[in-house]
Amino acid sequence: MTSSRRHFLQTASLISAAATFSPNVLLAATGPKKDRLGVALVGLGYYSTDLLAPALQQTKNCYLAGIVTGTPGKAEAWKKKYNIPDKNIYSYQTFDQIANNPDIDVVYVVLPPSMHEEYVVRAARAGKHVWVEKPMAVTAKECQNMIDACAKNKRSLTVGYRLHHEPNTQEYVKALRDGKIGKIQMVSCSAGYYDGRTDHWKQKKEMGGGVMYDMGVYVLQGARLATGEEPIAVTAQQFTTRPDVYKNGLDETTMAQLIFPSGARAAVQTSYGMNMNFLHVTGDKGTLRMEPYSPYNGVKGEFMGKSSGSINHPYDVPWQQAKQMDDDAEAILKNKPVLVPGEEGLRDIKIVEAIYQAARTGREVKIS
Repeated sequence: MTSSRRHFLQTASLISAAATFSPNVLLAATGPKKDRLGVALVGLGYYSTDLLAPALQQTKNCYLAGIVTGTPGKAEAWKKKYNIPDKNIYSYQTFDQIANNPDIDVVYVVLPPSMHEEYVVRAARAGKHVWVEKPMAVTAKECQNMIDACAKNKRSLTVGYRLHHEPNTQEYVKALRDGKIGKIQMVSCSAGYYDGRTDHWKQKKEMGGGVMYDMGVYVLQGARLATGEEPIAVTAQQFTTRPDVYKNGLDETTMAQLIFPSGARAAVQTSYGMNMNFLHVTGDKGTLRMEPYSPYNGVKGEFMGKSSGSINHPYDVPWQQAKQMDDDAEAILKNKPVLVPGEEGLRDIKIVEAIYQAARTGREVKIS
């Protein structure tokens, strides 16, 4: 094969790949290396407004480059507050044009769960890396479709599990893995608050509402991180004190009991009807307690057993979100595995589906 023919085939292959995936995949392969990634927030509700946007003013590896919103008034207010160029402001109708914008490297989907699959897939097809808020989606099938779309388009997919990046969480997990309290026997984890709203997406089943999808993910993470295992079976119960709001299978309070391969058990509770937030782990050599366990700051705890210690790295809001996004951006910049890939979100949704089935049937459900 001659040098010129080899060059032609290499060039043709690159052009074909760009056509298959998106303009930005070609840009990523041939464009200048970036020091910081531009992030576009999709959905400008509370979490984007009060936490992610302020956090992006503190990050080193990424910055707020664009927004996607269906509300013109919000677009104008954000444009003025964060000096966002008009060309980086999109509506849901013009979203796909983001493929042609080299300013935006990452799309962060911060929408109701029922919309996650659509916008993650569209972002991946546009050649953008994707961050998606928890819960990853409503069904395991949707999660897998998101994973497949990002893999097909050679884009990174990350779930916004801020606690994986949080130092107190990382420290308690290390203490457990190091055997500080011996073999894990029992985990109890609770996360909930009183939500007085009646017309938010969290109170709408068709939008992915229900407490198990939202706060419930935290307690599943608590049980899974504590044991270091995946549950193999679950039983569950659900109830509500406000049947006029939480109806047609929408859960206000959910309790579940998980069985793990080692024989460890977990009792998890989550609610929109009461305030609770703790993780308590019992081992054969001691105990570990984190309280509070999953808020935006103030996470702290202690362990007592073969050795004892306190866990308390203080910080201010929105440090967790800034750390999460900086870590995820660094992984992309350095071509390293992300800390929380889509597969992690998929595992939780498989368990959520099993919990709903167990609560509905009153029977133990096996988890494959």
